[in-house]
Amino acid sequence: MAAEEKPALILTDKEEKLVLMIRKLGFGEINIYVADGQPVRAEEIKKSVKL
Repeated sequence: MAAEEKPALILTDKEEKLVLMIRKLGFGEINIYVADGQPVRAEEIKKSVKL
């Protein structure tokens, strides 16, 4: 059986920036706000304290 090739994804500039932000994060949380199927804002969670 031959594996089917998936078509290459073409990312928008916003999607590309989001992927780079995720790769640089390493560990943590990011809240992503989406409008019309595109990321419009991403917030990196800086501090969370569990008591």
